[in-house]
Amino acid sequence: MNRLDTLISLVKPYYQSEDPAHDWAHVLRVASNAEIICKNLKIGTEIPLAGAYCHDLINLPKDHPERKKASFLSAEAAKKLLIKSGFSIDEIILIQSAIIEHSYSAGAKASSLESEIVQDADRLDALGAIGILRCAAVNTKMKSSFYHFEDPLAQSREYNDKNYMLDHYFVKLFKLPELMNTLPAKKLALERVEFMKKFLDQMMNEVRNQDVDH
Repeated sequence: MNRLDTLISLVKPYYQSEDPAHDWAHVLRVASNAEIICKNLKIGTEIPLAGAYCHDLINLPKDHPERKKASFLSAEAAKKLLIKSGFSIDEIILIQSAIIEHSYSAGAKASSLESEIVQDADRLDALGAIGILRCAAVNTKMKSSFYHFEDPLAQSREYNDKNYMLDHYFVKLFKLPELMNTLPAKKLALERVEFMKKFLDQMMNEVRNQDVDH
């Protein structure tokens, strides 16, 4: 069994969450995104994939007061698993940095190409069809509304993505392509955002016919 296979066997038990936005399927998609980016950049995949498999070992809810520390806690948890998998200390430091820096809420800038790839790979999973589903899943968990009943597109109010799912598209998600570090990720992000905008158009066609007096 190679190092990544060993690591997968060690990290998989950590991802038994009932949160479909941060379960094992999410981790596999992030790893797949990282692999696609690596292949486009023609670089090795092992370090970015290790970062992808470990990036959400400790997952705290978005409304948790320690949310910004989740990536640091994941990096700490990853160390012993990476050692058991046969990674060197220098490799582990690089992987831990990628884990810490992947987090959007932590606001860290990627300090290496490997970190840029893990960051991009995770953010890609917030976009496209999966992004729509993940956003709705988080919305349900946060007990917020899908959209503001009278002003869905916030034309006469401030955005509030804590209370309205649709606002999150504009507050964060549609801005992600410009935040991508690598060109392959940016291209994929733009494609996924276009899909989301088509979904948004269809959604608005449906909700604009509502009678606000009901």
